[in-house]
Amino acid sequence: MLKAQDFITNLMSVGRYNFTIDQLAQSLNLNEVAARKALARLSKRGEIASPARGFYIVVPPEYRRLGSLPADQFIPDLMQHVRQPYYVGLLSAAEYHGAAHQRPQTFQVMVEKNRRPIACGKVKVNFIARKNLKEVPVVNSFSTQRGPIRVASVEATALDIVGYPQHAGGLDNIATILEELSEKLDPQKLVEAAKSAPISWAQRLGYLLEHVGAEGVTGLLQDYVRTHAKQYTPLLPSSDDPEAGRDKTWKIVINAEAESEA
Repeated sequence: MLKAQDFITNLMSVGRYNFTIDQLAQSLNLNEVAARKALARLSKRGEIASPARGFYIVVPPEYRRLGSLPADQFIPDLMQHVRQPYYVGLLSAAEYHGAAHQRPQTFQVMVEKNRRPIACGKVKVNFIARKNLKEVPVVNSFSTQRGPIRVASVEATALDIVGYPQHAGGLDNIATILEELSEKLDPQKLVEAAKSAPISWAQRLGYLLEHVGAEGVTGLLQDYVRTHAKQYTPLLPSSDDPEAGRDKTWKIVINAEAESEA
């Protein structure tokens, strides 16, 4: 008779590291109560974990101390399971693109609507709602040990971190990341990515890129802002300084300072 241990061993043998309770029950010919008892035994031994209700991942020996697969190894399958589009964004995307100044404490995933964060073993995942998610440029060329993963393009990453400063470590960290990413930015692709975001994000991005010495990639973005920006926007959305200076090129209210640490 096939046992729960055999079930997860068979999964790993064909390169699968996730399953549902129904799949376990069907494979082992168990009722729900027996299936849950089997799951409890596997979980107690650290052989499986559950990052979301009804969704289980196999934890191979090399990740037992972590108590989970790394987030990027189960997020694609989880998002397929819940039938929601996604992409890896913000600091996590910046790390994929080579800006690893500060390794993010949580794995950041952009989704269409809010989802509760995940804590699975020592792995933490934060979901951030992003309007026009399906219009955001992504790259599928990145891959993990378990398969491909959707990551914001370098241009979309630059826009997102200025759009969500509270999730990007503040202006100094944003400036640092932009300086590290600037050589990879394509001016035309930057404008295309800007079309999926509020115009205020393009204003802040252009100002900050010039601020860190990357004005060489901002020409087309400047034309885009000149055409579409109708009013000034604060560099830091949460700050209000009536005496702040103004940048006419980008229509930015300079209500905060940003210093790259690179």
